[in-house]
Amino acid sequence: MSIGKEELFLRIRHDSWREGLSIRALARKYGVHRRLVREALSSPKPKPRRRPTRRSPRLEPFKDTIDGWLRSDLEAPRKQRHTVKRIVARLAEELDAQVPYPTVRDYVTARRPQIAEEAGAPVEGYIIRHNRPGFDAEVDFGELQVRVGGVDTKCFLFVLRLAYSGRAVHRITVSSGQEAFLEGHVHAFNVLGGIPAGQVRYDNLTPAVRRVIFHSRSRDENARWTSFHEHYGFTPFYCEPGLRGAHEKGGVEGQVGYFRRNYLVPVPQVATLEELNAKLAAFERIEEDRRIGLRIRTIGQDFACEAELLMNLPEEAFETGLVLTPRVDRFGMIRVRMAQYSVPARCIGHKVRVVLRSTELTVYHGRRLVARHPRLTGRGAQTIVLDHFLEILLRKPGALAGSQALDQARREGSFTAAHEAFWSAATGALGDSEGTKELVKVLLLHRHMHRLDVVAGMSAALSVGSHLADVAAVEARKAAAAAGRAPTVTADTQISEPPPPPQEPAVTSLTMRRVAQLPGDARPLPQLGAYDQLLRRPRRDPS
Repeated sequence: MSIGKEELFLRIRHDSWREGLSIRALARKYGVHRRLVREALSSPKPKPRRRPTRRSPRLEPFKDTIDGWLRSDLEAPRKQRHTVKRIVARLAEELDAQVPYPTVRDYVTARRPQIAEEAGAPVEGYIIRHNRPGFDAEVDFGELQVRVGGVDTKCFLFVLRLAYSGRAVHRITVSSGQEAFLEGHVHAFNVLGGIPAGQVRYDNLTPAVRRVIFHSRSRDENARWTSFHEHYGFTPFYCEPGLRGAHEKGGVEGQVGYFRRNYLVPVPQVATLEELNAKLAAFERIEEDRRIGLRIRTIGQDFACEAELLMNLPEEAFETGLVLTPRVDRFGMIRVRMAQYSVPARCIGHKVRVVLRSTELTVYHGRRLVARHPRLTGRGAQTIVLDHFLEILLRKPGALAGSQALDQARREGSFTAAHEAFWSAATGALGDSEGTKELVKVLLLHRHMHRLDVVAGMSAALSVGSHLADVAAVEARKAAAAAGRAPTVTADTQISEPPPPPQEPAVTSLTMRRVAQLPGDARPLPQLGAYDQLLRRPRRDPS
C-alpha cells in the first residue's frame, strides 16, 4: 500500500529513534535512496516539490506584446477589453503567429491578475454585513426536476430566507411566474408568522422588475408587485444585475443549492406537488436544529428571538392569482399561457374570467364558478373534461366515440368499466345513436348524484337486462338510500363537476372596520319620555 511522503518521513524518524536503525538499513527497509533518509532525519516536513518552469517556444517571442495589450485593457471600457480569442486573432492577423488557443489561454489567465497588481489596480473585496433580528430577508428561485405522477416535470423551488437566523421557507411550484412568486411570499409570511421589517433582497427577476434604470439602483416595478409589497409593508431591495450582484444575497443563493442537494436528491417521486410541499415542511423542522458555520446557537434558537420582532400580518389577504378574460372558442376551450382548458359548452362564444394561480386555474362565467383545472405547463398541453360537452353530445352522439374528451376520461380512470359495459349494452340494443344518448343521460346523473351510486345504478340496471338511463337513475337512488346518503348530492365530481372552490377570504366592510376601532360608548341612554307630550293634543278652553 502506497503512503504519502509525510507519513514515510514519520515512519523513518520513528524507526531511527525507537529501533536505532542505520541510514543504510532504513533505506533498505523502505526501498528509498539514502539521500531521502537523510532528508527525513533532518526535518519532519518534506521539502515542497519544485515545479518545472514550462517554456512555450511558440509564444515566448510574443509575451511582451500580449503584456502590452493587457496593460492597455486597464484603461479600456470593461466591455471592450481583450478576450483570449481576440488575442489569438490579433497574433495571427498582425504578427502572423499561429499560437494554439490553450497556450494563450493559460498564459493570459496567469498574467492578467499579475499585471493588474503591478499597476496598483484596486483589489476586489467584500464587507461582512450586519443583520439585525427581524429586519432583512432574501428571496430566490431555483430549478429542479420532480417526477410527478410518473412524469418528469421541471419545477421551481421558491426560497425566502431570514438573514439573521437563517430560517428558510421553501415551496415548489410548476411555474416561476408572478402568481407563483406572490404565492410563495404569502406562504412564507404565514409560516414565519410575520413580515421582515427591513429590506427583502431580490434579483432583477421579471415578476417584480419591468426595467432596470441604467447605472442606478432604481427599478421600474411591475404594478401588481408594487401593490403587493405596499399591502404587506416591506421594502424590496434589488441587487446588481448578473454575477456582480450575486454576493449581495449570498445567503439564499447558498440555501437553494444546500436544500436541493440534501433533501431533493435523488429526484423526488410523488403523486402531486402538494404531497411534496408537505414533506418540505418536515424538512424545515429538521433544519431548525442545524448550526450555520461557527454559530453557537441553532437556527431554531435564533429564529425564536427573531420571530417576536417581525411585523404583523395584514388583516386582509392579497389576491395573488392573475386575472385574465379569454373568449371561449367554438370547441369549448380557452387558451391560457400556451395551454388549453375546457369549459362548459354553454359558455361558447362568451368571455369568461380566469384566475390563474401557480398550481390551479379557476374559470368564472359571471359570478358563477364553472370550471377548475390543475395548471398545465407544457406548450400546447390540454385538459378536457367530458362533462363540459354532454349537452352537445345529446345532439351529436356520434362524436363521443372518437372524442379527445373521452380519451382523457379513460386515461384518468373517470370513465370506468361500468360505463363501458352500459354503453356497449345500450348501443347493442338501441343502435349507436340512441344507445350513446342513453349513456350521455347517465353521465348527466354525475352532476347531481354520488359517483358510487351512479356506478351501482348502472350495474344494477345491467343485471336486470335494462339499458335505459331512467332505470339506472332509479337504481342509483336506491343505492344512495341503502348507503344512508341523500339521493341528490354534488359531493363527488370525478366525471362531471370540478371540485368545490376553496374558501375565499372574507371581505371586511370599511365602515365596520372603522366602527370596531372606536372606543366604547359609556354614556347613558337618552330619556325620551318628554317627547310623549307631543303625542297628546292639548285641551281647548270652552270659553
